[in-house]
Amino acid sequence: MKKKRISELQHDFFLTKTTYDVSFRLESLNKLYNSIRNNEKKIYNALKKDLNKSQYESYITEIGIIYSEISYIKKHLKRWAKPSFIPSSLAILPGICREYHEPYGTVLIISPWNYPILLCLQPLIGAIAAGNCAVIKPSELAPHTSSVIATIIKECFPEKYITVEEGGKEKSEELLKSKFDFIFYTGSERIGKIVMKYAAENLTPVCLELGGKSPCIVDNTADLKRAARRIAFGKILNAGQTCVAPDYLFVHSSVKQKLIELIIQEIEKTISNNPLEYNDYPSIINEHHTERLKSFMTEGNIIYGGKTSDRRIEPTLLDELTLDSKIMKEEIFGPLLPIFTYENINEVIDYINSNPKPLALYVFSRNKNNIKKVITKTSFGGGCINDTVMHVASHHMRFGGVGNSGIGNYHGKHSYELFSHKKDIMKQTNLIDLPLRYHPYNKKKYNIMKNIIK
Repeated sequence: MKKKRISELQHDFFLTKTTYDVSFRLESLNKLYNSIRNNEKKIYNALKKDLNKSQYESYITEIGIIYSEISYIKKHLKRWAKPSFIPSSLAILPGICREYHEPYGTVLIISPWNYPILLCLQPLIGAIAAGNCAVIKPSELAPHTSSVIATIIKECFPEKYITVEEGGKEKSEELLKSKFDFIFYTGSERIGKIVMKYAAENLTPVCLELGGKSPCIVDNTADLKRAARRIAFGKILNAGQTCVAPDYLFVHSSVKQKLIELIIQEIEKTISNNPLEYNDYPSIINEHHTERLKSFMTEGNIIYGGKTSDRRIEPTLLDELTLDSKIMKEEIFGPLLPIFTYENINEVIDYINSNPKPLALYVFSRNKNNIKKVITKTSFGGGCINDTVMHVASHHMRFGGVGNSGIGNYHGKHSYELFSHKKDIMKQTNLIDLPLRYHPYNKKKYNIMKNIIK
């Protein structure tokens, strides 16, 4: 007898309707939470081996967010899962309308290497909360973390419900050729297009969390000291390997030099003037990505940093670049920050709008008109005013891209809704039956309907 694919096993289990029970979902979230707790030290060790992340950074950017997400969803899930009333229109009165949420069924989650715990388990939490089965494909570029994820999931769940499939490109292709009811992918735009092509074969809905070149703008009214601190934070975090890291900086010419001096001060204050010797500074994921980042430093002028050692690269500031430089052709995904000057905020807006829509945008200013212009006249996934990165930390705020930077959004309730099909149902009364919609049609009915429906 031919062995069933994992997607088929999960489909069969889903049809038992076990996952429809909200108490089953809550129990599953508890199991996941407890398994993460039990394996927390293993997670820290794995993240240290894969990315040289410190325990503190691992907690605040990955594990802690997962705990918070589970706790928040558990608190509200019963209420979210109840059918909600929808206003009725005159055309269907006295009918009553309700919105129901139902799980899609089997979900494929393909996660990246840069936040290998967070970006694997956070979508899984939403999939569980909504009542789905799930197959997780962690990134093979973070092998130690992938192994721990497999251990965590195996402790919690049978494979017919939730399982981990480890492996490389071939495993991803094998899974994408299987029939799933929903695909959630986090990674590059290039691979996102491949995922979407596979999904199109089965008309499978997708959420694509991609990336792009997220701009950071500092005008001449900004609090430069705080701007410098928060920009440096966004670039140092995970050594810049963050999809919402500030990718390039536009600064007003009148404050450029002062801002650069302050950014350098912040870097040295936080990770010393020798970052390559600072134990808690993360590494680049592998040699290939390290060499790719080194190639970006061959153009322009390095005004700070630039040293490398093994898989570590100093936070590096570059100027004297053009907007056609190699570093501006793709997402940097590393601790390099190209700096450009501008005179009029409209120049920056025009440049942003002439390129693919970014995942994030950051503007530092005390000028309300400048802020309003940037926020309303550019299109991007989400962002911050007078900060970087921190908009992703709230489970009350949806996270996702637009255009080339992604499709769909999640976090908190938005995760529950993402992995749910919204089904609207109208219940009509049997007490009365208005004759206006039925044949035969005549002028009297027509005039009555014209007065009702305007």
